[in-house]
Amino acid sequence: MDTPQLRSIEAKAFVPARDFELSKRFYQSIGFAVVWSTPTLAYLRHDRSCFLLQNFYVKEHTDNFKMHLWVENVDEWWKHVSAVAAQFGISVEQPEDRPWGMRDFPLFDPSGVLWRIGQPLAKT
Repeated sequence: MDTPQLRSIEAKAFVPARDFELSKRFYQSIGFAVVWSTPTLAYLRHDRSCFLLQNFYVKEHTDNFKMHLWVENVDEWWKHVSAVAAQFGISVEQPEDRPWGMRDFPLFDPSGVLWRIGQPLAKT
């Protein structure tokens, strides 16, 4: 008997938002496109990366919610994101090389969701 090949297409996280409209504007400002939106949920995409922004907020959940975004050039992303984040009153630390083989920087969105935006370090 043949076993069907199981394939996945995509996995999306449901990212909480304390102020849904503010969070949508923030993510659009850093480069995500809103593919579609309802009053309670928005589908955001940048290249091959995507997530669902939800009009939902529980402090304990949001304070422990983390996202990770791999990029091709973390320093260029940092320049762009730090300029945009400043418009939202958010400061962004500079990228650093991490002992686990990644160069990244942390970013907290307007709701407090932690993003780590990074790229792999070149192997020597």
